[in-house]
Amino acid sequence: MPVRKSSSNRAGDEGSGGAGGTGTASRDLVQLTRERIQATLDEAAERGRATRGDANELVAELVRRGRDGTDDLLDRARRTAGAPPALPIAGYAELTVGQVAQKLPALTRPQLRRVRDYERRHANRKSVLAAIEKLLDRR
Repeated sequence: MPVRKSSSNRAGDEGSGGAGGTGTASRDLVQLTRERIQATLDEAAERGRATRGDANELVAELVRRGRDGTDDLLDRARRTAGAPPALPIAGYAELTVGQVAQKLPALTRPQLRRVRDYERRHANRKSVLAAIEKLLDRR
């Protein structure tokens, strides 16, 4: 399965911190599917170059980092466009502390940061902020 590289060279792509503000030229971005990563590491495990457990952990970590990076990029794009960041918890403003706390463990690091920033600017509930920080410290 071939690896696709972006070849876009639009204004702002050359590390100028364009719309995404990443400072990375788009020609340096690579897109891989979870299946391709898993297949490559499965092959390494079969050849004895990695243990199966290490290969699976690496796949999970690469996918997590990719998701976190995508979330961060989308947040920067929203801010650049002047759009408010989307909260990952529907109806957040109406939820109690207990209801929010139940939903937090399912969130990614960027989502937790987004909820934390929103919470600080609005209700500023100490127990919600403490729960978020605890989860961020563990990840």
